[in-house]
Amino acid sequence: MDRFRPNVVIGGTEAWAEDGWRRIAIGEVAFTVAKPCGRCVITTTDQHTAERGREPLLTPARHRRFGKQLVFGQNLIPEGTGVIRVGDPVRILDR
Repeated sequence: MDRFRPNVVIGGTEAWAEDGWRRIAIGEVAFTVAKPCGRCVITTTDQHTAERGREPLLTPARHRRFGKQLVFGQNLIPEGTGVIRVGDPVRILDR
């Protein structure tokens, strides 16, 4: 996961479930799901050795292309301020 540099990782869902979400709440903070997150080539750089390869983009590219864009995850826009913490409950507010 360190190559994808996610801000939030949500477990316990079906693969690609986030594609159907329009709004979610993490703890007490609500978020609008803005758009799929396009992945760039920087994720192919190993953060520990600085070596470049074809992974981790090669594998998801076989399954997650929207047009020419490889996507993995969603961009979220917070609807207010607040603090989210590891372990906070996630609620789907709108699909």
